[in-house]
Amino acid sequence: MLARADAKPAAAEPPRREKYERLISQARAVEAVATAVAHPCDASSLEGAIQAAEAGMIVPILVGPRAKIHAAAEKCGADISRFELIDTPHSHAAAAKAVELVRSGKAELLMKGSLHTDELMREVTAKDTGLRTARRISHVFVMDVPTYPYALFITDAAVNIFPDLEAKQDIVQNAIDLHLGLGLGKPRVAILSAVETVTPKIPSTIEAAALCKMAERGQITGGVLDGPLALDNAISREAAEIKGLHSPVAGEAQILVVPDLEAGNMLAKNLTFLANADAAGIVLGARVPIILTSRADSVRTRMASCAVAVLYATALRQKLRVE
Repeated sequence: MLARADAKPAAAEPPRREKYERLISQARAVEAVATAVAHPCDASSLEGAIQAAEAGMIVPILVGPRAKIHAAAEKCGADISRFELIDTPHSHAAAAKAVELVRSGKAELLMKGSLHTDELMREVTAKDTGLRTARRISHVFVMDVPTYPYALFITDAAVNIFPDLEAKQDIVQNAIDLHLGLGLGKPRVAILSAVETVTPKIPSTIEAAALCKMAERGQITGGVLDGPLALDNAISREAAEIKGLHSPVAGEAQILVVPDLEAGNMLAKNLTFLANADAAGIVLGARVPIILTSRADSVRTRMASCAVAVLYATALRQKLRVE
């Protein structure tokens, strides 16, 4: 019997987020990290910082107009008297001051508040006063997809619009380093395109093949690469077998490297809205990890973004001590 058109579907039990829960649990077990929070002037961004602080993950330094931050705290019923607050006149000054706190060593993490991402990244990438390194700055979505067995990294869906081969080399290396830094092991990296064969008519297939050769020659390290791979071949073992693809990556990918920002953004949002996935966001390649959260993010996603950044900052600190 067909269901009535106006019948409401039965309420589905919300999926568990084992991947995020594991990351948050691990971040709670390490030392809290000093975090410059740039312009937390709405309830959502301020609550994200407070919740991460209450979980013992970060020690927030609130940077922005004092009156606006206190108004946001009053709106969400939060007591911020225990946190350091640095007063600035506006969002641009807040971004600049937050970056300065990182440069001076007072903060090990940078967290976006209620200002625009472009405004914060402008200060991060400033030539003389920013946080640039020799590595290209890129973004990674760490996604908890209920139907997929691994935490799924998607890069780059937020910073580099049409990256060339040189930029993609850094994008891939940033994601691999993050995967290793989170203790998730040597990642299987799928370089995505529309097809799994190399064809000059689709430039992303040529770049995918080049990236794999670069990994063979030691220009990209720490991961197992394969590409070009279409999305189905990257994440479905059955699809890979039907196509006759045999590699350690096909059907088992943990990092998906997209051809450009448009493809990555659509892929991440498809997973979020059609597959009920959560998408924690972090920017890499600067002197410190940068936590990017959205007003639409759930509490769990904001906490996961903080957890990823805290664990990675801790791994970087430990690596420096060893070196």
